[in-house]
Amino acid sequence: MDPRHSNRPVLDMTPEGEFRDPAPRRGTWLDRLLVRLGGAAALVAICAAGIVVAGVALAFFALAIPVAIAAGLVAFGSLWWRARRSGGLRGFATMTRR
Repeated sequence: MDPRHSNRPVLDMTPEGEFRDPAPRRGTWLDRLLVRLGGAAALVAICAAGIVVAGVALAFFALAIPVAIAAGLVAFGSLWWRARRSGGLRGFATMTRR
């Protein structure tokens, strides 16, 4: 018997002439443990990314709210000053255009 015969790959073909895939290897307990651990790590990474996105949105709104308040106060002051200068400040809610 040829000693090199056991080292050669086995080519299994279907009747149509296509190669068959090798049989899947049976996983050990370590493979199953690593798959579960990898799935848990992916879930933790997705949750962490969601928390980061929420934090960035919160930081944006925390910076945008004072800017919006300041812009509103400037607009209010400008309208109030124009109404006062034109003499139409009977009631601030009613402004007349002359």
